[in-house]
Amino acid sequence: MTQAEKKDLAIKATKVRMAVIEGTHSAKCGHPGGSLGAAELFTYLYFREMNVDPADPKAPDRDRFVLSKGHTAPGLYGALALRGFFPWEDIMTLRQIGSHLQGHPNMNMTPGVDMSTGSLGQGVSAAAGMALAAKHMGKTCRVYTLLGDGEIEEGEVWEAFMFAAHYKLDNFVVIVDKNGLQIDGPTAEVMDSGDVVEKMRAFGFEAVEIDGNDFDELERAFKQARETKDRPFGIVMRTVKGLGVSYMENAVEWHGKGPNDAEYEIAMSELNGKLAELEAM
Repeated sequence: MTQAEKKDLAIKATKVRMAVIEGTHSAKCGHPGGSLGAAELFTYLYFREMNVDPADPKAPDRDRFVLSKGHTAPGLYGALALRGFFPWEDIMTLRQIGSHLQGHPNMNMTPGVDMSTGSLGQGVSAAAGMALAAKHMGKTCRVYTLLGDGEIEEGEVWEAFMFAAHYKLDNFVVIVDKNGLQIDGPTAEVMDSGDVVEKMRAFGFEAVEIDGNDFDELERAFKQARETKDRPFGIVMRTVKGLGVSYMENAVEWHGKGPNDAEYEIAMSELNGKLAELEAM
């Protein structure tokens, strides 16, 4: 990846973060922390990795993305808006009555959303089914899903992993956002998941652990995923929850609440500063 390409992706990730703040401030609620931390992942998927077309969001041969940790919808919506699936102005309607951008993704309402999610653990199961269906139909499309490290406490997640390995779903990429925090506190204290990479390998995956806020590491991981055959691929990505907004970084209280007016101004000032810095490079 060239420096110009990385700069472009970094600018887009900053704009995704702006969408998270704009949306959750307008709604006065939502989940900014995990959305901000996964901004690079959302950006990489929709601007470099996935075969999708905003002009034809239901194209049969498109790649699919399932946001299994559906509460981080503000980050997904930011990437979708920036990619052109719907107008940027819609971000300000987050969680409002009548809006197609609800607190969790709805495949029947929102262009670009491939699965309705919110009940933790269920998204990865649906995504595994999509990957198997694509295999049966002889399609070359790929399926991606993002889980939280708190979400993998759900037993259904590991059932889906067994399923994916049993059917040798090498068109399936499972990404675990390892930010170390969930709604009740540090994951190590609530329910320590231990070495997630080794656990995924034990379940039949090829798996790697990376810095999920680094585009070079994301690129290497997704390249390895495409080269892996006869087994699903797992990416455990370390991220900083709330990254990009100083007072939200590694702060569990920002798992699920929107910024007030004063907090909004601070966040947008920081993000606008970052954007100006990147654009001047």
